[in-house]
Amino acid sequence: MLYYKDTEQLYNILVPFFNDLMNNPEIGPKVLASGLIIKFIYHNPEAVIIVHCPNSEIIQGDREDIKPDVVMSMNSDVAHRFWLGKVNLVAALTKGDIRAKGPIPKIMKLLPIIKGAYAIYKDYLKEKGFEELVNVE
Repeated sequence: MLYYKDTEQLYNILVPFFNDLMNNPEIGPKVLASGLIIKFIYHNPEAVIIVHCPNSEIIQGDREDIKPDVVMSMNSDVAHRFWLGKVNLVAALTKGDIRAKGPIPKIMKLLPIIKGAYAIYKDYLKEKGFEELVNVE
């Protein structure tokens, strides 16, 4: 099932959401302190988002001049379900639903911080008029 109807919608939802997380006083400073550059590669629809912690920046699209510390690749539906709190990261990595390259232990340390984003994502979707994307299995 495609939760994001196309690349434009994925970017219109996830890029502002990531920016909101970076600006969240509970989440942002802890994620930024990691100093990581995390590249998310999404499939179906195709998209790339880079979380550039050293520059406090969310980048839409791929950039050859940026060398990520970690690359996370996944189906867009898996990403959506993850942010809803319905995907266990460890299980998804084990099953291959999420593929990761780089220092995975550093990413795993961010998980307790990021768990606070689950409720924010649900509220964010409702606020942006995407209520139909909230109640998924």
